[in-house]
Amino acid sequence: MPEREAGGSLGTPTDEVRDFLRRRREQIAQRWADEPLFRTVFTVSRDEAVEAGKAVVDALAQVADAQRVEDPDAAGFSAVREQLARMGAARARAGLSPTQVAGELAALWPPVENLLVADLDQAPPQGLRECSTTLSVLLGTLRLVAMQTALSEGQALIDRQRLQLLEVATPVIKLWDGIVAVPLIGTLDSARSQVVMETLLNAVVEQHARFAILDITGVPTVDSLVAQHLMKTVAAARLMGAECVVSGIRPAIAQTIVHLGLDLGTVKTRASLADALGYCLHELGTNIVQAPDGAGRR
Repeated sequence: MPEREAGGSLGTPTDEVRDFLRRRREQIAQRWADEPLFRTVFTVSRDEAVEAGKAVVDALAQVADAQRVEDPDAAGFSAVREQLARMGAARARAGLSPTQVAGELAALWPPVENLLVADLDQAPPQGLRECSTTLSVLLGTLRLVAMQTALSEGQALIDRQRLQLLEVATPVIKLWDGIVAVPLIGTLDSARSQVVMETLLNAVVEQHARFAILDITGVPTVDSLVAQHLMKTVAAARLMGAECVVSGIRPAIAQTIVHLGLDLGTVKTRASLADALGYCLHELGTNIVQAPDGAGRR
């Protein structure tokens, strides 16, 4: 590109920034490769960090070309959102807070600013200031996109971990051939009730269970919502060919159910897990014989 004459006029600031990014793509990427955000994420080789930097510069140039330097939803950012999310997640795993990650993103500005000043050294001061402001806004939008993407990825990770914890907290125990049980502990909400239902139904299929016991001994309170979830689970198990028994109904919970006017008449209930197991074994035709006193003792 021919050198501008001293005092020569510039195009619009956005167009100048676009052209600058395309001209200095390699130099910007080389400088970014030495910044912590790139250097500590792309550890296989420096060339990998440089290529990542080039992809970000290309995205910025595309956003500038579309005249949308203040828009985090600009199409140009789509190509690098996954990369930015990976970078943000890697720094978060390294123990950095969102504020520290934002600081590393902000550190990308000085190398680019220095190149811009050198590239437009013959431009009028006013034109240089306008281009610098436009480029600053564009990189500010990049930081916003990166933080939004990182936060979205972080929330998705939290949701996945929460679901995994719900599954771990809802174990299905095989008590006998044809009998499975789910001991519930803690509060039942809609999300956990859905996990309970799915886990129980899968166990019914895998174990060929004829009976499924829902033990609510560890559930602190039973309200109309919890009762509704239990009824849905019982109905779903029945559709799968298994009879569902609810156990662990303590006196306080029984009184609450009565006061709420909840009808559990179609649901088999037992006071304890042992009672429920005894009922299921009896229905299977298995006799429980109590050992004589002293049997098995040494």
